[in-house]
Amino acid sequence: MQLLPLFPLNLVAFPGEKLNLHIFEPRYRQLVRDCLTEDQPFGIIPFLDDAVQELGTRMRLLSVEKTHPGGEMDIRTQAVSVFRVQKFYRQAPGKLYAAGQVEDVGQDEESDPALRATITRQVRQLYEALGLRKLLLELDPAFRIFDVAHHLGLSTEQEYQLLGTTAELERQELVREHLERLLPAVLEAERLKERVRLNGHFKNLQPPQF
Repeated sequence: MQLLPLFPLNLVAFPGEKLNLHIFEPRYRQLVRDCLTEDQPFGIIPFLDDAVQELGTRMRLLSVEKTHPGGEMDIRTQAVSVFRVQKFYRQAPGKLYAAGQVEDVGQDEESDPALRATITRQVRQLYEALGLRKLLLELDPAFRIFDVAHHLGLSTEQEYQLLGTTAELERQELVREHLERLLPAVLEAERLKERVRLNGHFKNLQPPQF
């Protein structure tokens, strides 16, 4: 176990993703300065349902892009791994920010190519329905669920469930089921929007033959 500075936020960070943050509170400005000075990571821990959660993501501070005159900072970070908080401290010893005794959570990265192919088809349908072709072009053929999870219409609570799932196979299954439920609603909503858009236009309709 190690003592890790913690940054509670109303979001879930997935291993591998890059996250840009604007830091304005004095306690988190102190956290960033300490991470820079001591060359250490920090943790983003989801704050959901008015509570700090048990699982979080270890973050590497890549750079401080800008320090504003008032002391605010724009920083670039990258998520590295998932951890579990064994003991939470509202304030680290002698610090303004929170901290926790944490342990890393192991991951089983074995995936099912057939499941990935199914999810790819579902994602293609979803992105095309929503007009998000740019995201579709950026989809890596060997993507992991963590790579695409923020673009699948999941709630923060569902994203947290994914974060707590330690096997890629299980994450694939969760996402496949989610897209199976989501796609019909999205496609129907897009059809409705098209009907509304065409309402009032002159229509060239072919009468039925009978």
